[in-house]
Amino acid sequence: MANMRVLLVDDDADLCTMQAEYLATEGFDADAVFDGEAGVHAALTGSYAAVVLDVMMPRLGGIDALRQIRAQSQVPVIMLTAKGDGIDRIVGLELGADDYIPKPCMPRELVARLRAILRRTQGSDSHTPQHAGPLSLFPEYRRAEWNGVPLELTNSEFQLLEILVSAGGRVLTKNELCERGLGRPHTRYDRSVDVHMSNLRQKLGNYPDGRSPIQTVRGVGYRLAND
Repeated sequence: MANMRVLLVDDDADLCTMQAEYLATEGFDADAVFDGEAGVHAALTGSYAAVVLDVMMPRLGGIDALRQIRAQSQVPVIMLTAKGDGIDRIVGLELGADDYIPKPCMPRELVARLRAILRRTQGSDSHTPQHAGPLSLFPEYRRAEWNGVPLELTNSEFQLLEILVSAGGRVLTKNELCERGLGRPHTRYDRSVDVHMSNLRQKLGNYPDGRSPIQTVRGVGYRLAND
């Protein structure tokens, strides 16, 4: 995981400097830009393994920057949100953010989240396609298809879908999905898994009888239904 290039997008130059210095001690090369427009341009160059994007910035805010990035790229994105601002977190996840961290955040937590995302997106050594009815996953290429039609999934969405397929219809708790899919424990008010599952339902097709392949098991978690 050493020497991975990370893009920091935040108008707080001092914070970026501190984060970049800490990331360097952990084996990352970090570049910083200080507004959303520059962040979008840099993120779309394909030079970075991950992007850390602040929500609150002048000119072009983080949410709009994320929207523009996702229109052209699936590079992993971690959003930095104001502590307690659940709306920004949910909107960011709905638009395709892979994870979020409330500010102020500890540099150690940022490193842990980055490593978790990069393990998921670059650590798969499986070459065997997985199939569940009309759904096909190709882990080696991080690609998914529904009835042969490619799906535009974020890295976190792909990871969660892969976990559901591997479970073979078994119900997975939110904590299992959060730990294995997002690389962190599930907390009481964390809606990340729910938002990702909602996004997946919208992107996947339905079975002929109208059912979604992703079923909610109330009070427990989610399962992938058989067609």
